[in-house]
Amino acid sequence: MSHRRPSQPGLTRGARGTVLSAAAAATAAALGAGAAPAGAEPGTGTEEARARVDRLYQEAEQATESFNAAGERVERLHEQVRHAQDRVARSQERINRMREALGSVAGAQYRSGGIDPALALLLSPDPDGYLDAAATLDRISERHTAALTDFRREQRDLGQERREASRDLAELERSRSAVARHKRTVERKLGEARRLLNALPAEDRAAYDRSSRSGRDDLAGMAAPPDLPAASPWAAAAMTAARGAVGRPYAWGATGPAAFDCSGLVQWSYAQAGVGLPRTSRAQADAGTRVPLSAARPGDIVTYRSDASHVGMYVGNGQVVHAPYPGAAVRYDPVGMMPVYAVTRV
Repeated sequence: MSHRRPSQPGLTRGARGTVLSAAAAATAAALGAGAAPAGAEPGTGTEEARARVDRLYQEAEQATESFNAAGERVERLHEQVRHAQDRVARSQERINRMREALGSVAGAQYRSGGIDPALALLLSPDPDGYLDAAATLDRISERHTAALTDFRREQRDLGQERREASRDLAELERSRSAVARHKRTVERKLGEARRLLNALPAEDRAAYDRSSRSGRDDLAGMAAPPDLPAASPWAAAAMTAARGAVGRPYAWGATGPAAFDCSGLVQWSYAQAGVGLPRTSRAQADAGTRVPLSAARPGDIVTYRSDASHVGMYVGNGQVVHAPYPGAAVRYDPVGMMPVYAVTRV
């Protein structure tokens, strides 16, 4: 997942004679100390190891973006579940009140319903008063019927809300499992990359580290103002924030201010300008208006690779600022350091 520029020629010279693979080591032993197979290029094993580390870093970054997306979904689902549970609780309270009211009316009807209405009228010492009471009872009965209809509707709604809450809870648990799965993938990729690097001889490991940090991690060459103005005040503010983060470490899943992953840096920088952006690089590519790379202005978001799995911010003069990968601090690199997926203006 390396975002470094191509290796400098001196690295291959410094790595000549180093053989990492078991096959190459066996061949060298068979041919004798210091001998190399005809046509073989010294340092090939080291180059293969470096290429493998680069691929592992790239795969780890892709898994990191999946981790970020799953984490964002967990937060959203957690909020949905909370609202659903609140709705269920309020509906249950309404149903309890309605049940009490219906119980009171039903009790009154039961107590007065033991005598046929015609007989009760015949035996009543005050027929006019009874008729008035009967009319009132009819109205109560109508209200009781309406209340019962409302009660049944509330029960149906409560059942639906409970089903929705259960569905959201199940989805929340699945998303939490996805977060854990992506986390394990990231850690496995990074662990394998680190083991490969540690297996390199000290001289080759140091050469790889120098090559991996070939981007400018200070303001050398960037002290001059950008060659173009930012497209908006908030883009200018975001660029200033991102440039202020140069030198801070990469940490996967981090959104600052002490450390960042690639999309975390862009999200945090725009947050300092009062603009909310999505968490993942793929979503950030769709967070504004696409513009051609030739029209890029400072503050524009630049996403990379066919899956938009890496992102940086254009700062002018053909440069981006970005959080490259573990072990490399936030730094400047050429905007064309890898295939550009999109340039997005927020």
